Amino acid sequence: MKLATIRLADGRTEAARVDGGHAVLLGHADVGALLRDGGDALDRAAAAEGTAVPLADADLAPVVPAPGKILCVGLNYRAHILEMGRELPAFPTLFAKYPEALVGPRDGIRLPPETDRLDWEGELAVVVGRAVRRAGPQEARAAVAGYAVLNDVTARDWQYRGPQWLQGKTFEATTPFGPVLVTPDEWEQGPDLVTTVDGEEVQRASTADLVFGPAEFVAYASTILTLRPGDVIATGTPGGVGHARKPARYLSDGQSLTTTVEGLGTLANPVRAERR
Repeated sequence: MKLATIRLADGRTEAARVDGGHAVLLGHADVGALLRDGGDALDRAAAAEGTAVPLADADLAPVVPAPGKILCVGLNYRAHILEMGRELPAFPTLFAKYPEALVGPRDGIRLPPETDRLDWEGELAVVVGRAVRRAGPQEARAAVAGYAVLNDVTARDWQYRGPQWLQGKTFEATTPFGPVLVTPDEWEQGPDLVTTVDGEEVQRASTADLVFGPAEFVAYASTILTLRPGDVIATGTPGGVGHARKPARYLSDGQSLTTTVEGLGTLANPVRAERR
């Protein structure tokens, strides 16, 4: 099943089931609210008969617009780590974002006036579907509600102002997320992730190359704190980011950034300079 969050004309949002070229409205405020409904909410969503709207005309919000937590993993693609001459990590590198950073799959990415080093980081995102604490492997797998696409757009100059990455990772309205949540019965880890800038491919990697996979990270993070329905995990980016190039490259006003994972869909976002 594929789920989306759609912005309505009256300013509200509503969760929808995507059936081919149409989206069937489900009555919940968004996909996060649907997941928090618990129990057989996904089964009811799969069987629901509601108002259908053409998907091409829908204004898509971030698939979970206001997650309680956005946890991110750094340095998590084997090939990228090894090509940099580093050893594979024993534990995940963990940091966070805040919901204000999120934008929809077709929204503009704000280029803040405070940085000229805004960089792309295409990623596979995992959405949690049930509350878990200290999850074992089987419980961790069962806690995954589905997968989506995310780009962890990063202000590199702010990221490296100190040893903690947060300030460069969570500038407002910089992180596209969507276009849909695809449940595990319809998607398995393995297809390629591809990022392009103005049509030029800048990243490509197999999502099977993750050092710490979705269930492993759910188990690890849930040791620290309770993961809840609608929480989001960004699983890390492969090689090809602009900051590591020689010379370095960054996003600029008017460029187009796309992020695709086969079977999950595409984020297509213009970059727009934000005025003070």
